[in-house]
Amino acid sequence: MVSRVALVGNGVTGSRIAKRLNIVAPGCQVIQVDPRGDMSAAHGADVAILAHGGPQIRSATRLVEMGVPIVSVTDRSADVQALLELDYSARLQGVPLVVGAGMSPGLTGLLARHLVEQLESCDEIHVAVHGTAGPACARQHHRALAGHAHGLHDGEPIVKPAGSGRELCWFPEPVGAYDCYRAELPSPMLIHQNFPTVHRISARVSANRRDRLTARLPMLRPPHSEGGVGAVRVEVRGRAATGERITLIAGVAELVATSAAATATAFAAAVLDGSLHAGVVSSGAAELDTLGLLHTIERLGVRLQEFTGIPHFSPEKRPLD
Repeated sequence: MVSRVALVGNGVTGSRIAKRLNIVAPGCQVIQVDPRGDMSAAHGADVAILAHGGPQIRSATRLVEMGVPIVSVTDRSADVQALLELDYSARLQGVPLVVGAGMSPGLTGLLARHLVEQLESCDEIHVAVHGTAGPACARQHHRALAGHAHGLHDGEPIVKPAGSGRELCWFPEPVGAYDCYRAELPSPMLIHQNFPTVHRISARVSANRRDRLTARLPMLRPPHSEGGVGAVRVEVRGRAATGERITLIAGVAELVATSAAATATAFAAAVLDGSLHAGVVSSGAAELDTLGLLHTIERLGVRLQEFTGIPHFSPEKRPLD
């Protein structure tokens, strides 16, 4: 039976998702849906992927009402919070709603789970992001540096001004080191939900002085159609089975839209094969087939790396064929 996939949004990320869907669902029918419409074109679809810029809660609410499973790539904190509140409605309709299926949140949650499962116990998770995809992503990066950054310190929620807390973060090559700052990002919220015993959680984005100084002003010039090579870095700290304290790091250096598209496509494939439960699903959840999703993401063209003194491929020390 041919799968029907509704693709809401045809920007840089959406177009790359469309190119990858046939790899995980050969012969699938892709239905382009206008995010400004009433979503009726998605009726009867086996899954809808929300890849459009701006808030996605309106699209998601309508799709849940129609009984259509959803995969969302939004990285807006308010949007993620609103989507999480659709859990009851999605369960009532018997459909999964994947929240945070882009590069961050999304791929970051999967990398965090992969690393945490190598530890006996984990008490810190730190995420850093570099780069943007299309114009909508660039505008969101601009807004994130003007908001309020949430995190967790010694088990207590903290709120700090975005643009503070400079930290030099080393990303996988060829990106290298960048100064990163706190930002209004949804990753800490989802990480805390999926790793409730972790005591310290933070998320930062790379930024230069101009980014920080102009964050509270309208963008001074139109964003590029697509940024350059981006990256994510996930660092977890805890104790090994031997009792020693260790730090594990994994990441990706890739065009942001490519990473987001591969992650969203992998989650769409999981929806199509029936492996996700009804209700809200977020990357990093313990019940997910994390390794299976990471293998699919690699198969879709994103090279995952771990760092243990010498960079090597993750999760099997080599890229998938």
